[in-house]
Amino acid sequence: MKGRLIVFEGVEGCGKTTQLQRSHQWLKSSLSVIVTREPGGTHLGSELRQLLLTTPKQPICNSTELLLYAADRAQHVEEVLKPELANGMMILCDRYVDSTMAYQGYGRGLSRSLIEQLNNIATGGLESDLTLWLDIDVTVSLARKQQGASGGDRIEQEKIDFHRRVQQGYTELAQANPQRIVRIDASCNEAEVQKQIQQILLQRFPEIKNQG
Repeated sequence: MKGRLIVFEGVEGCGKTTQLQRSHQWLKSSLSVIVTREPGGTHLGSELRQLLLTTPKQPICNSTELLLYAADRAQHVEEVLKPELANGMMILCDRYVDSTMAYQGYGRGLSRSLIEQLNNIATGGLESDLTLWLDIDVTVSLARKQQGASGGDRIEQEKIDFHRRVQQGYTELAQANPQRIVRIDASCNEAEVQKQIQQILLQRFPEIKNQG
């Protein structure tokens, strides 16, 4: 069986990590499935994740942030994604290239053409087979996030306008890539969101149907 890369994307508090875990539970009884994430899907990535998400004593420059995410991705693709796909694994990945475009391109205002070039270098051209965009109003998603944690990480602490620009980024990316990016209404309860995801996965990947 051909390996598959399925990515879960969205703004802070959209529920993507929860839905990824629920999807993993649903799939793992019949398919070879692994879960990974960006940043932090490798040992090096875990160190970079700590740098990127912990509030530092001195601010991280936007260009530095972009390059750290690119470094994490390059290591992740070579160490995890490519080998596991070659082994026929279905990979559920928490964030990938669209996060960088949404957060650093739209959110930070960095050059989108530069980000596209860096993504191409980091991935070697590896695209997702499917990206599930969990779409929700940012005021609702951030309120959810604040209920579950105190303070939040460095990205979560950004002002609401930043998160709105990120959301706009995802909206435009989905419109530009309708075959790859599928919108999921994440304003529903967890069970209803998972039902949407399962329906899309069943439609897209016949191996799931074949294995129950």
